[in-house]
Amino acid sequence: MTLNQECINYIRMIKINVKNNEITIISVEDRDYISLTDMANAKESESRAADIIKNWLRNRYTLEFLGTWEQINNPGFKVVEFDHFKSQAGLHSFVLSVSEWILQTNAVGIIVKKGKYGGTYAHKDIAFEFGSAISVPFKLYLINEFQRLKDEEQKQLGWTAKRELTRLNYHIHTDAIKHNLIPQELSASQTAIIYANEADVLNVALFGITAKQWRDANPNLNGNIRDYATINELICLSNMENLNAVFINEKIHQKERLVKLNQIAIQQMIILQEVESRKLLK
Repeated sequence: MTLNQECINYIRMIKINVKNNEITIISVEDRDYISLTDMANAKESESRAADIIKNWLRNRYTLEFLGTWEQINNPGFKVVEFDHFKSQAGLHSFVLSVSEWILQTNAVGIIVKKGKYGGTYAHKDIAFEFGSAISVPFKLYLINEFQRLKDEEQKQLGWTAKRELTRLNYHIHTDAIKHNLIPQELSASQTAIIYANEADVLNVALFGITAKQWRDANPNLNGNIRDYATINELICLSNMENLNAVFINEKIHQKERLVKLNQIAIQQMIILQEVESRKLLK
């Protein structure tokens, strides 16, 4: 398909470096597409990239690969039109453009993007296959760099999920504060002080400092202390928010809660670090 402006709004673009060549990757509807144009440019000049893709596309083996991929992944693929192209593949007179392939067969494995960062893109499975036509070593470097990118994204996704979990638990925590520690007659500003004070109970128990102490020590950093926490710290913080809510509901005094939460934080961080160490040794 050719991407129109409506589709482009849903694209996420990133670049990776493969043997000193920038390769663009876009994500459309949870599928990763790698720029065949960038890959071809890595082998030849920009003016030759389109010819390299066109010559690759008219190859019989390429068409069989593309057709099989579409039949597995694309319910709307037009098999009759595909069989027509396949019957002509290998003939000297056979010429097939990417746009014609997409239009005639309703293929989704290859897309054409116009405008900035325009060019021909292919699903990662197809792009890796195209890499064989460029250079086997280049293909292997591409796969390695692509996997590194996916690993980094998974790590970031894990951190984001843990950060979101602590935010959800924060509401449980503040609800316990609201119903047990804040008398009705307090003003909004006085209420805010109590919330901040209870948040610092968790900060001190886990990080050893209050939010203000962290800001004073890090004047050039944006956000707050929790934005710079590790995944293990966020997991521990999430647990502590739930536990502190229970302690508050049980009418345990703040000083006693702080001691309990600090002991729990130490114990949980030791366990989490041991688990992480065992994963690294495997």
